Parts: sequence; structure tokens; C-alpha cells
Amino acid sequence: MSPVLLFSIVVVYFIVLLVVAWYTGRNSSNESFFIGNRNSNWMLVAFGMIGTSLSGVTFVSVPGDVAKNSFSYFQVTIGYLIGYLVIAFVLLPLYYRLKLTSIYNYLATRFGVASYKTGASFFILSRTLGATARLYLVVNILQEAIMNQFGVPFWVTTLVILLMILLYTFEGGVKTIVYTDTLQTTCMLLGLVLCTIYILHSMDISMGESINRMSQQGMTRIFFGDPHSKLFFLKQILGGAFITITMTGMDQEMMQKNISVKTLKDAQKNVVTLSLILMVVLLLFLFLGGLLYLYAEQLHVDVKGDKLFPDLALNHMPGYMSIIFIVALISALFPSADGAITALTSCFCIDILGINRNAQLNEKQKKSTRQRVHLVFTLIFLVFVMVFKWVSSASMIGVILIVASYTYGPLLGLFSFGILTNRRVNDKAVPVVAIIAPLVCLLLDTYQATLLGDFKIGLELLLINGLLMFAGLWIFSKPAEKTLL
Repeated sequence: MSPVLLFSIVVVYFIVLLVVAWYTGRNSSNESFFIGNRNSNWMLVAFGMIGTSLSGVTFVSVPGDVAKNSFSYFQVTIGYLIGYLVIAFVLLPLYYRLKLTSIYNYLATRFGVASYKTGASFFILSRTLGATARLYLVVNILQEAIMNQFGVPFWVTTLVILLMILLYTFEGGVKTIVYTDTLQTTCMLLGLVLCTIYILHSMDISMGESINRMSQQGMTRIFFGDPHSKLFFLKQILGGAFITITMTGMDQEMMQKNISVKTLKDAQKNVVTLSLILMVVLLLFLFLGGLLYLYAEQLHVDVKGDKLFPDLALNHMPGYMSIIFIVALISALFPSADGAITALTSCFCIDILGINRNAQLNEKQKKSTRQRVHLVFTLIFLVFVMVFKWVSSASMIGVILIVASYTYGPLLGLFSFGILTNRRVNDKAVPVVAIIAPLVCLLLDTYQATLLGDFKIGLELLLINGLLMFAGLWIFSKPAEKTLL
């Protein structure tokens, strides 16, 4: 496929995004940027969040992982459903009752300033690492497929893509992203369906026959019953539930879109709808993964993991399928990166700098500060993507889940302690506990063979991290004072 044509497709796609951004970002304010004036349509938010939840990592890594771990990822998806229900009926009512712009304001109300800053800081760390890992994977594919042919260095490709994202999110923020994510999710899902149909047609097999062939090769197994394995179904379901609760329900990027919806009822409909659609979409990704391996076997192509889908789509399918793949891939790229940079900007401005609490700043000064922070986070993303380029892993989805286990654990412990107990915490001790809990998990993970024998810790590391944080908060807390009636 001609690199010039593929590059032209990317440029046209970006121009469309700019037009949408210009239209939706007109006369925008800080309120528009941070939470879309609390007037977003819940159906648009729900549909657009599919793209944000999946990202380019899901598009590439989930299908590529099928040969190694079969359909076991669907166990995690079942956990996602449980987690979304907790978000809809436990966390969202709390956020709406407090009328939060940043969800970490809850920690200030419940514990104090140190806890508030700790929660916001861990979100910034978590989202920066996770979003740049996702971004790296897709940029690397675009680099190999297109930009290498023009002799453009990887860092230049990354910088240009980040500048594209900066341009269309600079003014509108969440108000713009709600619409661009809807467009991009449509393109991504359409690409997924068309690729599936093409392979079935090319191999001249039915869906039932393809599933039968995958089953014969052991690729369709969903549930794993060995308690010692990382794929044990209880570990995967529990891990999926807590990943969703933390990476969505306690994540400013994901929740700022939800709380931009006008009413709690509509926000809850958004989350429940998202969870059900997501299960179907992820099952289709797994099915596509099995198909890709069958297709590769038929063509005698020996490629696996994250390279499977890109290699087949760009080198072993017709030109029009290469275009569909590239459009779907960049549609998966932008929602995960644009929302992350916007959310990080919001969190740093509101939670760390406190611009909404500073009465001395007028609207123009707040906007200027927000734009400078937005630019700085764009540069930070460039640095971290380059780091991932230097120390890249075979499967980025594994990297992202490991990062989440370490960085979202303290958030899980903080929010859980605040919601489930009424104890008063020593606020100054919270940052210390939040650092110690992940370090203990690191030691446990590093020496688990010595400490646990054949038992393998998987996604439940996040839960362990959260429990350690919860226990530490309990130690540095005391019962709430009783009020006399």
C-alpha cells in the first residue's frame, strides 16, 4: 500500500477532526473545557466512551493475545460489567451529590488537603503512564507503516500527532471531545466489523466454522479453573471489576465525561449502556483475533502478538483494507490520547494549582494558565512515548495493566476507606501510606515465587495494593467523634 496514500488519509481524517473541534469549541469557557457545561448528551457520551475505554492497545493487543491466552480476556470483561454497575450506583450518586468538577475534591471534603493532593497526584502519574503507553503502540505502527518510508524520525511523528491532538482540544476540551470521540468510535467499530467480514469472506468460511476451527486449536477457551494460574477466572473477574472501578470510576479522564451529563439518571444510563456494549465489542475483538491467526496460518505468515493485526492488514490484505485498518487505528488512538491530555490538564489546574479556588484570578487568567498546562502535558507525553520506544515491551496491554495495579491501588484504598468507613484519618500520613503500599506490592510481585510457591499473582495485585492502602489508613485513623443530640 502506498505510504503517500495512507499519509493523505491521516491528514484528511485530522482535518475532519479540526472542523468538528472548531464548530464545537466556539465561545468555549473553562467550564466547557473541564466538564462541557454539564450539558452533554448521555447517548453521545456512552458511545464515545467506548473508543476511550478501548484505545489502540485493545485494537492491536487483544486480538494478538488470543494465541497465547485464548479468550480468557472475556473473564476480565465480565468483571468490567460488575465494576461499571458499582460506578453507576455507588460512585456517580456521590459525585453528583457533591457537584464535583474534579472527583478528587471528594478526598478534600472527606480527609483533607494532603489526601486530596495525593489522589490527584496518583491520577496524574497513572494516566500519564497509561495514556503514553497506549499512544506509543499506535504511533509505532504508523511509523513503521508510513513515516519510515519518508525518512521521518519517530520523535517527529510523535510530536506531530501530539500537536494535532493539542490543536483540536485546545479550546473546547470536554465539550469538543464528546463529539470527536463519537466520530472516532464509529470509525473504529466500523473498521473492526469490516475487517472481520473481509477475513471470513476471504477464507470462504462461516462464523460457526471459524469458531469450530479456533476451538480445535484451543483459542476459544474462556474460563480457566487453576487457582494458581494468573488466568484463574476468579482472579480475572475480580481484577476486571476493580480495574474498572479504579481506571474509570476513580479516574478524572473517564468521570469528567460522565459528570458532564446533565442529570444523575442520564449519567447512570450512560454507564450501564457502555458496559453492555463493551462486552459485545470485546468479544468481537477476541473473535477477530482468532480469525487473524487462522488467516495467518492459511497464508503461512509467522507473526504473533501486537504485530499480528498490523502486519496482516498492511502487507497481506488489499489496499482498501489497509486504509480501513489505518483509519480504525487512528480512530482508536485519538480518543485515548485527547481525553487523557484534557483530563490531566483539568486535574493539574483544579487540584494542584487550585485555579478555581483562587479568587484573584479572572476568567482570562485562568484560561491562560490552563492553556500553558495543556501545552506542558503535551510535551510530557512526547518524553514518555520516547521512553516507551527505548524500553518497549512485547505486549503493551500487559504493561498498562501492571501500571494500573501499582498506581491505582492507592486511589482504590482512599475512595473505599472514605465510602465504607466514617473514621477520621491523619491527613498528613496519607501520602506516606500511598507510597508504601505500592512498594510492598513491588516486593511481593518480585519475590512471589519465593513467598508463594506455584501461586501466581495476576490482576489481583491491584486489589492487594488497595487493601494495603486501606489497612494503612485504618492504622493512622481514629473513630469519628460522636455528636451529642
